[in-house]
Amino acid sequence: MGIERENIESNAAIGGHPLHPMMIHFPVAALIGLLPADLAHLWTLDEFWWRMGLWLAGVGAIGGWIASVAGLIDLLTVRQIRQKVTAWCHAILAVMMLSMASLNWLLRFYTSPNDENALWGLYMSAVTAVLISLAAYLGGRLVYDHAVAVDVQP
Repeated sequence: MGIERENIESNAAIGGHPLHPMMIHFPVAALIGLLPADLAHLWTLDEFWWRMGLWLAGVGAIGGWIASVAGLIDLLTVRQIRQKVTAWCHAILAVMMLSMASLNWLLRFYTSPNDENALWGLYMSAVTAVLISLAAYLGGRLVYDHAVAVDVQP
């Protein structure tokens, strides 16, 4: 016998399918992949890995901001989501992570792979990966514990 829960529907959806969970996978994969790319660059000093990091940081930052629009629409327009502390914590962590990822991308865009202070990219990628992990955990709690954008009625 399970707990009865009400549906919490997404307002940012197409055909009843919420956009935020669909859109977030590529930016998350790009920003998580940035850490190994930075480690490979540090290990090999091959400029390929620097360019790969530039692209991963850009795809992650831009794609993340685009996906966050759908999440923000739900946060601000769906009362049941807005009332959840987990949703606000998820959003705050996501903004912190996307700000870090955007700065990381911009710094990469304006520096060279031969910069003597290139460890900043690795540090920023590591912090971004930790923030993504925390935000993803809270996003999972919203879906699995609170049934946000999940059809729980038969």
